[in-house]
Amino acid sequence: MNLNLTTATRYGLNILALLGMSIALYLGRSIFIPITISILLAAILWPSAKKLYDRYRMPWFLACSTTVFVLVIFGAGTFFMFVRAVPDLLADLPPPNNKEKQKEFYNQIRGQMKKALPFTTDEALPADAEQSQFFQYVSKTFEGNYITEGIFDLAKLGGKLLFEGMLVLFILLFLLLEGDMLANKVRNIFGPSPHVQKRVTAALAEMAEAVSTYLVWRTIVNIGLALVLAIVYYLVGLKQWHLWALITAVFCYVPYIGTIAAGIPPVLDALLNVGPGAAFGIIIFYSALVTFEGYIIVPWVMGRSMDLNATTVIISCVFWDYVWGTAGLFLAMPLMAGIKAVCLQVDGWRPWGLLMGSGDEAEDKKSMQEAEKRSNEEEQAEAKQKFDVDKTIVMEQAPLKKTTKP
Repeated sequence: MNLNLTTATRYGLNILALLGMSIALYLGRSIFIPITISILLAAILWPSAKKLYDRYRMPWFLACSTTVFVLVIFGAGTFFMFVRAVPDLLADLPPPNNKEKQKEFYNQIRGQMKKALPFTTDEALPADAEQSQFFQYVSKTFEGNYITEGIFDLAKLGGKLLFEGMLVLFILLFLLLEGDMLANKVRNIFGPSPHVQKRVTAALAEMAEAVSTYLVWRTIVNIGLALVLAIVYYLVGLKQWHLWALITAVFCYVPYIGTIAAGIPPVLDALLNVGPGAAFGIIIFYSALVTFEGYIIVPWVMGRSMDLNATTVIISCVFWDYVWGTAGLFLAMPLMAGIKAVCLQVDGWRPWGLLMGSGDEAEDKKSMQEAEKRSNEEEQAEAKQKFDVDKTIVMEQAPLKKTTKP
């Protein structure tokens, strides 16, 4: 059946397909999130497992298990550092049932705000703590069942994360063990054509390279950023310098939003415990450092694998946050890197891949021309190969024909 669809109809069907896929991702987020995390981790750890297998002659199961075990050690160390820093942070807060300590903490905040701000704060933060709505709100928060409920909610969250972490590790192990077989099955889905399978192989390789490049270099850059900030925060005299540096290393996986959120706690720590001058200095240093990291370091080490314009980054963060929540914010960038890599390998989707990039119009036209030329050459090579095969078959069958004399 041949359907002559108009351009508007095709766009409408594409929009409906996108909406349907978004709804499916939202409803199945408890399934898709662990699978997506496992696939991204498999793209990172596959070269390490392959090296253990080829270079050190380890059995494939042992190589995959060793790689996953190293990941578990790294994750457990990061989690332990967070757990170790939380009690120290809570110790700096006033006790829930001690009004005097709470008032002292309020007066400390009020005094530092008066030094830092050029205008008066008596209306928002009056001298009498009992007359302050801010103090009343915070005091009520520490009373009753708020703290107990918060601890129970935190425990539930920890148990949920532990279960999902174990699920991710199991899926990751099986993905590593059966990686070649699964890749071959994915190629076979698109048919037996050598040209199509070659394009599918290139798309999978490009996607894996883009995702692994982003995650590996993003992790290295975040660790370096955290080390520099930890040294500066320690020299300035922040009480929780190690916690703020660790938060920066984690939050910077989320572009723009995470970077801004990671810079707020150390400024507040400096304002309360050191002084307004130190807080202002941290703002200047942090802004300069993340600007240098975002515009110099990241483009240099990642190249075109993460060549995404700012509009694409913001829209992707909003979309994945709505679909998958906080996990979507952390997964937005590697997912977009993989999607862009696939779009650039598919002829009909290549304009969308170029739309997500930050190159100018001349570079996009040049990329389109090179891709079209490469595609035409591959199609001609496949057609020639098919013609040669058909010609060989005809020549082999020709002697088998018998001619009869009249």
